[in-house]
Amino acid sequence: DMVQSKNGPWRRRPPLAIPAAADYLGTTVRHVRRLIAERRVTSYRLGGRVLLNPDDLDELLARSRREAVR
Repeated sequence: DMVQSKNGPWRRRPPLAIPAAADYLGTTVRHVRRLIAERRVTSYRLGGRVLLNPDDLDELLARSRREAVR
């Protein structure tokens, strides 16, 4: 369940900055920035930092999943 806390709309994991999100997804910082620009993943701006919710990244991966042909 989504928990609204003083840390924002995070479940129980802290938000990720763009470089950490790129590591999490196994991709480049440039690709993560493109996902944000295309609004394919939700981002949060806090001061000068852009943060991503790891749960949103998990949902992105689930939407991108392709089943193997058997």
